[in-house]
Amino acid sequence: MANEASFWFLFAHLLLQILKINAKVPAIIVFGDSSVDSGNNNEISTVLKSNFAPYGRDFISGQPTGRFSNGRIPTDFISEAFGIKPTIPAYLDPKYNIIDFTTGVCFASAGTGYDNATSNVLSVIPLWKEMEYYKEYQETLRGYLGNEKANEVLREALYLISMGTNDFLENYYILPRRSSQYSVKEYQSFLAGIATNFITELYQLGARKISISGLPPMGCLPLERTTNLFHGSDCVEEYNDVAKDFNGQLQGMVMKLNNELPGIQLVLSNPYDILLDMIQNPNKFGHMLHVEATNMNSPDLHDFKVTVEDIIPKVAGFLILFLMTGFEDGATACCGTGLFEMGYMCNKRNPFTCSDANKYVFWDSFHPTDKTNRIIADHVMKTSLAQFFVSITV
Repeated sequence: MANEASFWFLFAHLLLQILKINAKVPAIIVFGDSSVDSGNNNEISTVLKSNFAPYGRDFISGQPTGRFSNGRIPTDFISEAFGIKPTIPAYLDPKYNIIDFTTGVCFASAGTGYDNATSNVLSVIPLWKEMEYYKEYQETLRGYLGNEKANEVLREALYLISMGTNDFLENYYILPRRSSQYSVKEYQSFLAGIATNFITELYQLGARKISISGLPPMGCLPLERTTNLFHGSDCVEEYNDVAKDFNGQLQGMVMKLNNELPGIQLVLSNPYDILLDMIQNPNKFGHMLHVEATNMNSPDLHDFKVTVEDIIPKVAGFLILFLMTGFEDGATACCGTGLFEMGYMCNKRNPFTCSDANKYVFWDSFHPTDKTNRIIADHVMKTSLAQFFVSITV
């Protein structure tokens, strides 16, 4: 497993050497929850952590980092796709400093949400504090690079925002406070208002390239399916409908702010459809088992037909051949029984954890595998984030 992770790492670097990406994105700056937290929760007093095995077993180093996955998370793959670096460090991780943060930094905290009340549930970093850390980072960056260069980095950086699931599943549908104050639609509008204010403040601080992530099909997370036992452990369609409705509100917000804030490039990166497709049709999503650089002039390839969607067709006169196999399970997770384990319940003493996470869409009962994260990142790079590439030449 660690060997396969090392293979992916080396192969990605090979492609980045071949594909010259002309994109003026000098840094990736991340806000959000466990979908993008690269280890900040390691440094705070909360029960919501993942800095222990088997988390991270397929990471580049083979070690747990605080990412809620067996390997990397989508923001890592996005950073690598822009040719910056293969992983984004956590702001609170003492191993890193402003030299590392110049090209990317993560302020995200697992368990947080747009609503401050959500972060209080598990004593994690609220969104307002993530913003305070960002302002602190700005000042440190200016001290390191000088005002002119730092302001250029902050202006040209790509800002990734990913949160919202916890606001509903950890807060609204579990605790009585918000559900007694708001109807579901009112709560969606409440959260969208917070998102609007957050993005507007980022803009006022110099950010121009911003991606906000929509909600996943949260009713299909293994944990939610487990709680739906009396209905055959199917997806909770009420939760999926809430996610789709909220994503619609975010899309409206994106259009509004693009019209109101001069120079902003705000996009919605929506993981809903691609993740639901993986869950419902796991076999169609493959992973690479074997790679071989084959000369395009080889007579053996005269009758060989491929599609652009299935492989990278041509790299410097060579064909990269892929052997693809799909996921085997889109309903349960790899860790433990796959029904309810996450965090401390997903530990190395659990005898039921799978041996090959590439067969699963989900790593634990709430979070995707490295392979799923890679596919999601690839999807948004080809769709919502494509506009931030100037050009790609081979």
